Amino acid sequence: METRRILLVTFYYQPDLSAGSFRTAPLVKALLEHESPRVTIDVLTTLPHRYHTFTLPAAAQDSEDRVTIRRIKLPSHKSGMVDQANAFFRYAWEASSLRGAPHYDLVVATSGRLMTAALGASIAARLGVPLYLDIRDVFTENLKHILPKPLSLILHPLLSALERWTFNRAVHINLVSRGFTPYFKARYPRQSLSFFTNGVDDEFRLRPASLPAARTPTGPIHILYAGNLGEAQGLHIIVPPLARRMAGRATFTLIGDGGRRPRLEQALRDAGVDNVRIIPPMSRDALLAEYHKADVLFLHLNDYDAFKTVLPSKIFEYAALGKPIWAGVAGYSAAFLRDEVSNVAVFTPCGAEEALAVFEQLQIWDLPRTEFVEKYSRATLMRAMAADIVAHAGG
Repeated sequence: METRRILLVTFYYQPDLSAGSFRTAPLVKALLEHESPRVTIDVLTTLPHRYHTFTLPAAAQDSEDRVTIRRIKLPSHKSGMVDQANAFFRYAWEASSLRGAPHYDLVVATSGRLMTAALGASIAARLGVPLYLDIRDVFTENLKHILPKPLSLILHPLLSALERWTFNRAVHINLVSRGFTPYFKARYPRQSLSFFTNGVDDEFRLRPASLPAARTPTGPIHILYAGNLGEAQGLHIIVPPLARRMAGRATFTLIGDGGRRPRLEQALRDAGVDNVRIIPPMSRDALLAEYHKADVLFLHLNDYDAFKTVLPSKIFEYAALGKPIWAGVAGYSAAFLRDEVSNVAVFTPCGAEEALAVFEQLQIWDLPRTEFVEKYSRATLMRAMAADIVAHAGG
């Protein structure tokens, strides 16, 4: 039977807790299910490292059926930019030093930050095979807004040049968010694009049917956020004033870790609130149990222009649970929520007064969003993406 051999480059892979991991594992499954031609896959990734406060065990190398997984060990690090850069360079060094690679028909790189895409491009160029990119964020544009201006003036031209080389090297680019389209059309008008977005995982597809309809809280409203506690999320800006204003009416649980956790904790102390608890990252099974206890799910991105084009994977996770969603997002994410998700209250990022006003629009009960869950089934989306990937493999 005809076969294709694919090298998949991803900085995160199961059992790590990351949007990239949650996306890539179902993609591998879908590729293996592709029947004609059959696919064998080598995954080049890292040992779990997403949070220094929570890691899961994994073997440095796994082989099963037609998948071989090579996990590179990274130095211990937290979530600061320097730490993350050091961790990635270790990954890139180890990946680039691999020798005796078999013949591949295609290199696939999934990248939330430009560097994994660039690493995939470098490997593809060295091996002389086509490159398929899955882009989850426009990293170069983000840094222009986030970095201090002097540093941005130095790094942005260099990263822009690296981005041009990387994206022009690809035979095809998939964009996780349609909000990225203007950026790519302006800079890469000849590039072949697709839009296989994030989706609802099977764990969450099973949940809505079991949700009780019209469950209303009997005490303070329990508001839950799960995810990174970093600069991108801006929780240190928005949560303290919201918690102070909602004292006695609501409690907040924040599950996660990240570079802005210390600043968040200090801001909460400065605000004098006692209705917020922060707990470390946890397994997906444990997180599902916490989701089930919540009355409202909270989402927030910081007030940067760069975040107006993204579509966080957390939206799909939250929406599938059938719970009210309180979201401080702008641009494409805001439009997507308003158009696609029921019982959602959207406010301008970092706008506490507006957030409190729109909160009153929410109906505090659980109702399944069956149509959304079916439309954005991760398994269905990944099967379509897998077919697209195989179609671009050399033969």
